[in-house]
Amino acid sequence: MKKTKHLLLVTICTAFVTLGYAQHKNYNINNGIGLQGGVTQFDILTDNFETKANSGFIGGLTASVDIPHRWYTVSYNIQLSENNIDILAATPATGFEEYVEYKMFTAQISFLFHIKLISNNVTLDVGPMLQYNSPLELKDDSKEGFLVTGYENLLTEDITDISQFNANGAVGLSAGFGSFLLRAQYQYGFTNILGKLNDQDLNIGNKDKFKGNQSLLAFTAMFIF
Repeated sequence: MKKTKHLLLVTICTAFVTLGYAQHKNYNINNGIGLQGGVTQFDILTDNFETKANSGFIGGLTASVDIPHRWYTVSYNIQLSENNIDILAATPATGFEEYVEYKMFTAQISFLFHIKLISNNVTLDVGPMLQYNSPLELKDDSKEGFLVTGYENLLTEDITDISQFNANGAVGLSAGFGSFLLRAQYQYGFTNILGKLNDQDLNIGNKDKFKGNQSLLAFTAMFIF
């Protein structure tokens, strides 16, 4: 009877030890620091103005965490960019319409999930983003005093003081081998980037309140160290 109990105890202990070792594997967590840079296409989706997307440039840093047995990786990103947009306006003297160019500087931080479509070589990237941006700035001061199309008394310099804190969503694709990646990313602004204009005493008659959402495409190359 005692031998049977001892055998049973040894069997149970062996089973627990075997299961314990089988369930606790060691995985190498790979961390990376990267530099990225590229070009942008920026626009504001709005019914208030006639806009046209314009190009700019972007650069930043990324810190990634890759756990090999997971179906995703994560990264933290800091990006700085200069974005440009064209808004249709008319000269007060002749009424001739042309697109007036504005620029806007942005600083963004984002937390992205990278879903592995083909290992780490092709990933679907998605996540939230916080943004601080400068006011819009006329690139050509000689365009001050132009009338914004659709308004009788709204001047090009009147619409520069836009909302400077915004929340965006980002989605895109990354593809590459080893330490080199190419990334295409679309950013959509969830907040009203023109909302601050509604707090100003602008003469817009019976026009609707200002409402617009950021739309930005970024194409970047990235080097991971």
